[in-house]
Amino acid sequence: MVPGGRRFAFRRSTSHVGLLAIASIVALVSLVPLGFIVWVTIDVGWKTVVELVFRGRVGELLINTVLLEATTLPITVTLSVALAWLIERTHLPFPNLWSWLMVTPLAVPAFVHSYAWIGVAPGMHGLWSAVFISVIAYFPFIYLPVAATLRRLDPSIEDAAASLGLGPWRVFFRVVLPQLRLAIFAGGLLVALHLLSEYGLFVMIRFDTFATAIVDQFQSAYNSAASNMLSGVLVLCCILLLGLDSLLRGKERYARVGSGSIRPVQRRALGVYLIPALLLPAIVAILALGVPAYTLLRWLYIGGASIWRMDTVGNAFIQTIVLALAGGVLAMVTATPMAWLSVRAPSRFQRILEACHYYVGSLPGVVVALSLVTITVRLFLPLYQTFATLIIAYILLFLPRAMVGLRASVAQAPIELERAAMSLGKSPTMAVWLTTMRLAAPGAAASIALVAMGITNELTATLMLAPNGVETLATKFWSLTSEIDYVAAAPHAVMMVVLSLPLTLLLQSQSKRTAGQ
Repeated sequence: MVPGGRRFAFRRSTSHVGLLAIASIVALVSLVPLGFIVWVTIDVGWKTVVELVFRGRVGELLINTVLLEATTLPITVTLSVALAWLIERTHLPFPNLWSWLMVTPLAVPAFVHSYAWIGVAPGMHGLWSAVFISVIAYFPFIYLPVAATLRRLDPSIEDAAASLGLGPWRVFFRVVLPQLRLAIFAGGLLVALHLLSEYGLFVMIRFDTFATAIVDQFQSAYNSAASNMLSGVLVLCCILLLGLDSLLRGKERYARVGSGSIRPVQRRALGVYLIPALLLPAIVAILALGVPAYTLLRWLYIGGASIWRMDTVGNAFIQTIVLALAGGVLAMVTATPMAWLSVRAPSRFQRILEACHYYVGSLPGVVVALSLVTITVRLFLPLYQTFATLIIAYILLFLPRAMVGLRASVAQAPIELERAAMSLGKSPTMAVWLTTMRLAAPGAAASIALVAMGITNELTATLMLAPNGVETLATKFWSLTSEIDYVAAAPHAVMMVVLSLPLTLLLQSQSKRTAGQ
């Protein structure tokens, strides 16, 4: 029997070992696409690798990617924090309406944003068009966690800073903004990974990135060595991005026992700035929602009732729901051990495992799909083009989405509650389940919703891995628009938005519930 003084440490270390084993297995599976790239690299030889990587085209793609990230992220962070502050901390009229409108753009697939804007401005192309559409498509990923954090902050901390003579701006930058760090980094990492892996959005506006170049290479020559070398460079970009995020995020942990002050936050009067403050969310809503709505309604009006063919639209809708729910739940369950370890047991090895969970989210779906095709054809032929293989691809692609919501929720659950439960005789697993996981339930639900939305809009992996007869809304929409049949594609785009809207409402409600409102 373990002595009483060491019982807690022993039981806690036992739970760590179990979760670490599960997280290690998930990390190994996540490395399959990377192993595929390494295998191809070895197979083609070092001379060919040098010729394919160290050339002008790769340098051009690298410059485009760096410019896209370096320009989009600061704009997106600034816009999201400004919107969250106005809606959550000022007397902005109709704050609940604005809050919902700022999350709703998540329901519109990124490539539908591109289609919509090209429909009203056909000349849109290049870097600044890519930045513009990326910002309006992805800013909710940062707005949502920042707004949730603002709701949770204890107002007495800001009052104490103000009582020491700090003005409103200094209180914000010295007291509030540091507490938003984790939320900003979590959302910013998600946006950065999307920028690395996005395909449809950038193809439509003719902006070349590694993702678009990889897909082009695969379409021109199946299992092309050049596309695999580009994938290797993209993986390196992701690893560098994860390293930067880890360095900037640091080891700070923000949690409080109890709900803190019950006094509501004192909202600030806007005074003469009311009209400009109203214009900001209004303009963002028009750009992110108004233009897509106008374009889709125009397509529907031109097509009339005849384009609503239930044998195709209805079938794709049902299959999309099944895949989204199954993939969302399984991705959340798969990400849970790593999310808990990243907060409760940080270490160098844990950082490596966490990087394995994240890097695969930066790969284009076509790379993950082709790696799974190669593995199943050579080693597990019965799994080739099956439902199981498609779900595995979804879990790998959307692990970062599941991780972000879970990690933030676990970080806000005090570890003292787990210790108290174990001191009362609960096993480590039951202690985590009864305390941390119950408190993290809103984050888990948000993770499922985020993954489900990603699956609803996923394109390339579904095209390659879906069994015969499986056709989602995204793949059907893409095939019709590739044939320049925008009218017939409109119902599928509308149904994607309809399917994603309840998930955005879930994200919004869970965000407020997490904040104790």
